[in-house]
Amino acid sequence: MSNRFAIGIDLGTTHSALSYVEIAKCDGEEVEQHLMQIPQLVDPGSVEERPMLPSFLYLPHPDELKPEDLGLPWPAPAGQLVGELARKQGTSTPIRLVASAKSWLCHPDVDRKAPILPPEVPAEIPQVSPFDASVAFLTHLREAWNGLHGFDPLGEQEVTVAVPASFDPAARELTAEAARAIGIQNLVLLEEPQAALYSWVSDSKGQWRHDVKVGDIILVVDVGGGTSDFSLIAVTEQDGALELTRVAVGEHILLGGDNMDLTLAHLVKQKLKARGVELDRWQLQALTYGCRIAKERLLADASLEAMPVVVPSRGAKLIGGSIRTELTRDEVTAILIDGFFPEVAVTDHPAQRARGALTKVGLPFAQDPAVTRHLAAFLSKQAGATGDLEGFVEPAHWATFLHPTAVLFNGGVFTAGLLRERVLAVINNWLAAEDAPPARLLEAADLNLAVARGAAFFAYVRKHGGVRIRGGTSHSYYVGVERSQPAIPGMEPELQALCVVPFGLEEGSEPVSAPQEFGLVVGEPVRFRFFGSSVRREDQVGDILEEWAQEEVEELEEIQTNLPAIGRKRGEVVPVRLQAAVSDIGTLELTAIPLAGEGGPWQVAFSTRGGE
Repeated sequence: MSNRFAIGIDLGTTHSALSYVEIAKCDGEEVEQHLMQIPQLVDPGSVEERPMLPSFLYLPHPDELKPEDLGLPWPAPAGQLVGELARKQGTSTPIRLVASAKSWLCHPDVDRKAPILPPEVPAEIPQVSPFDASVAFLTHLREAWNGLHGFDPLGEQEVTVAVPASFDPAARELTAEAARAIGIQNLVLLEEPQAALYSWVSDSKGQWRHDVKVGDIILVVDVGGGTSDFSLIAVTEQDGALELTRVAVGEHILLGGDNMDLTLAHLVKQKLKARGVELDRWQLQALTYGCRIAKERLLADASLEAMPVVVPSRGAKLIGGSIRTELTRDEVTAILIDGFFPEVAVTDHPAQRARGALTKVGLPFAQDPAVTRHLAAFLSKQAGATGDLEGFVEPAHWATFLHPTAVLFNGGVFTAGLLRERVLAVINNWLAAEDAPPARLLEAADLNLAVARGAAFFAYVRKHGGVRIRGGTSHSYYVGVERSQPAIPGMEPELQALCVVPFGLEEGSEPVSAPQEFGLVVGEPVRFRFFGSSVRREDQVGDILEEWAQEEVEELEEIQTNLPAIGRKRGEVVPVRLQAAVSDIGTLELTAIPLAGEGGPWQVAFSTRGGE
């Protein structure tokens, strides 16, 4: 097997990218980064290499494009388009466009292997599953890589795929299965904010040890096309050497650049309406795409005061067959800053509106668009996150939130310096109100590609030496245990929560066991209820929670299964001890080991099927 390269893949909500390092040419943390230019269709019959692959899958009508329009440097699956042309075709025919597959991949209320995308389409429109869409993006990256490195196929290299820090075990397992489906043999998953920090470390060429010190708390604020992700990483010391320890991650928040583009599109739609021009849903999709391009150019070039926006016409009377308007710099900055990054107090947390009783099945988008309010809630919730770290001073009794000392931005949204400046100013206002020193900015090299580059750096240092971010699991995990009690009309048995994985358990470490004996029901349908907590850091394996605050412990996806009753009676309660482990890819596996008799051991996991 040839593992000449260490590869990092960013399988993003709106873009995917692949970075790599050649192992033999690296020396310690001196790593030369390379970015793969990805061949893709950008227009019918036109293939170009781009640094990023738009994470869009288009399902064309059989008569929509000619076979010669779809040629790639490798045989491509019929009936599917991936990348830039897929995104372009989707602006004119959104009913055939699969977008945000990554967000659907972590949606616990849908079958993520069922053909549900695009959602809510007529029966004649083909659909694919979120899992299959992820496989399609990874397949495109594999074919592009193998075309350039035929003697070193992707499946044989050291590969790290980045996932949101807030991905639950089920979404991690789905991502890992998608990678295995394209032949990747040596796979590790890495949290995206950690990948961004690894990229910063790699770019520093060792200087990072002079830029931070023991006691620093680095806040990574990652706002991409579809999600917002927060992480806290502490600078610690071991045997005189600096270490990095991840101490907290935020919730999975579906809020990002896509929300901003849609907001700008609605603004332009209202401007057109005032001129007597009405847009339909089809045109609004195209307008959103146009607003994204205008937004990016206005934020990137301070000399531009306005950008034209063109909307395809649905009628024949308009000159040129299109509707023309413009988006100004003042409109963009006012909407993005005041709407998504307002100046708020650290006590201002996301607002929750009353929801309609009936709703369509869709993604669980954030109700509050203010990223700064979500950030305030995260830092407030983690006020005591460093309390058990050696060498860290206990937070002052008046501190209402965890005080970061440095901030690293990541994600395409923050390519706009104006937005970085606003968020840093808001954080420093919070710190000043509690007499804390201001947080300093850690400069990142490339916010769109940092995750892929950091994942490649990690893929190298994991096997060949260099700084590692410690931290293990970002939550404590629990399994529900029913108390034995007499039946009471209208009441379910009381449920307790048994800690099976403590906070910070390293992935791939030896299994841990609860000391108690429990009864396991076999041979009939049962359900396992799992819980997680990002704030209960003191709980150890075997600790039982009889009650807990709702904000402390969150119920996760339950598993329904039927454990085989080999050599036992149906419905028999088998005495067992419980053992838990977290794999290298972050999958939580729970094993019930019988104390005597036949059958077992029985295993359940947060898996793609949610079952045994």
